Amino acid sequence: MITQNNPKERLQIENLLLTHPRSYTQHGNDVIEGLTQFSKVLPPHYLYDDYGSHLFEQICDLPEYYPTRTEASILAKIAPVIAEITGVCDCIELGSGSSTKTRLLLSAYEELGYGIRYVPIDVSPAILEVSAKALLKEFAHLTIHGLVSTYELALQELPVSSLPTRIVVFLGSTLGNFTPEQCEQLFTQIYQALDPGDYFLLGVDLQKDIKVLEAAYNDSQGITAQFNLNMLRHLNWRFQGDFDLAQFQHRAFYNETESRIEMHLLSQCSQVVHLKKLALAVNFADQETILTEISRKFNLATMAANLEKHHLQPLHSWTDPQQWFGVLLCQKIDP
Repeated sequence: MITQNNPKERLQIENLLLTHPRSYTQHGNDVIEGLTQFSKVLPPHYLYDDYGSHLFEQICDLPEYYPTRTEASILAKIAPVIAEITGVCDCIELGSGSSTKTRLLLSAYEELGYGIRYVPIDVSPAILEVSAKALLKEFAHLTIHGLVSTYELALQELPVSSLPTRIVVFLGSTLGNFTPEQCEQLFTQIYQALDPGDYFLLGVDLQKDIKVLEAAYNDSQGITAQFNLNMLRHLNWRFQGDFDLAQFQHRAFYNETESRIEMHLLSQCSQVVHLKKLALAVNFADQETILTEISRKFNLATMAANLEKHHLQPLHSWTDPQQWFGVLLCQKIDP
């Protein structure tokens, strides 16, 4: 029996990364594959160890980084509408972080007196636990079942629910970190995780002036550069590596052909890096780069059509006055 006055009884955190045999923490095959390609690449989830997640929270508050505050301004207006539409539900968030923007949605459910279950999903155990405990103090009708996991694993292992419906929430335009092929795969996974009538809430960054885009990923305080370089520190720790962070440089620019920001780490000399746990030696030429993250920019109408193709029917779409950011509420329908 879960009681509202005991936060401990309302909180469960499950670490799928420690128990699932396909966990990226256990084998590092994605690192080996990425660093042995002709054009080196690393999966962006390695940006988000505990320190990386902390740095990203700082990025969200930077004056140049418009996505967080713009999306939050939209959510502040539409959260009551979403809560009314979905009713009592499981609220499943992919990449929850500190759950800052999600509070706007949780507040709307709370004001209606809805006792919902929040299922935050993040690869950082520390930020998941800290944010979950803070939320339980703030919202009396909330229970939390956190999953330390990648998106793919979590969507396969969602906890069984006794509530009438589910909403999967994917904010921050994190979808932009996915290639078009990965995006299609994720939509398929979300469709498979939902029952007919369940909901999907998606936030996407829209196409805009290149100067605005590039400034957001090259902030004057250098926090984004620290965030990018921290990926190498994370790999050193996780795979017994010897990356020298001083020999790499952050670089971010807008690729007009692909309609995306690209973040790279530039090797400033010829060097060999070892990852002992992976039995891997990686040769870098002077000025060679590792692609660490992409951030695609979208067209709202095109995205709505793509979601509909995956039987995730757009019900509503919202944007800000400058049309910098878009939020779509979809519902799973039978094919």
